[in-house]
Amino acid sequence: MPHQERHRQHRVTWIRAAVLGANDGIVSTASLIIGVAAANSDHGAIIVAGTAGLVAGAISMAAGEYVSVSSQADIENSDLQLERDALSNDYEGELVELSEIYQQRGLDADLSLVVAKQLMVHDALGAHSRDEIGIPEFSQAQPIVAAISSALSFSIGAALPLLTALLYPASNVALLVAILSLFFLASLGAVSAYLSGAKITTGVVRVTLWGTLAMVVTALVGVAFDVVV
Repeated sequence: MPHQERHRQHRVTWIRAAVLGANDGIVSTASLIIGVAAANSDHGAIIVAGTAGLVAGAISMAAGEYVSVSSQADIENSDLQLERDALSNDYEGELVELSEIYQQRGLDADLSLVVAKQLMVHDALGAHSRDEIGIPEFSQAQPIVAAISSALSFSIGAALPLLTALLYPASNVALLVAILSLFFLASLGAVSAYLSGAKITTGVVRVTLWGTLAMVVTALVGVAFDVVV
């Protein structure tokens, strides 16, 4: 039977963006609702604040991811262009450079040269991108994918506490939003840990801890202002 391992590295790009967006959506919107509710605001003001937070947050997440990942892509493209120029102007020098990299990783001089030659015949730029620069194909920056993933996941995450507040127009809405949001965060942490191959408890603890802190602090801000909007 062939030996096959199930690696998860190919999931890095979309999982990072999706978890960041969903976590931020839940935490920021729930905290906003709790803070406004703690200031004795009426139900309409709470819903307006939550809705505005969802819309603004989704757009902000998309823009932020696109800009930041585009910067990463610019650096990668610049480095790749340097390699293209080097391969065009000094192919033999690049061959020696790649061979030396393989020697540092444990191959002897003769074998490293054979490996470098074969890989460069197959895909010279790919070999240098992967082994010299450290840009594997599956993790190259994808600004549009990151922006869309973050915006959608933020919207879904933010919709959960917002719907809770919308469907529960009682005076203790802040408490219910906090409890359910922690449940949503725990579920997100469990799913992300499972997809990442990490311990479920680790994923749950690290998202609920920061979510709890954010909600407590914003509740204290709302209590400090304590005004009727």
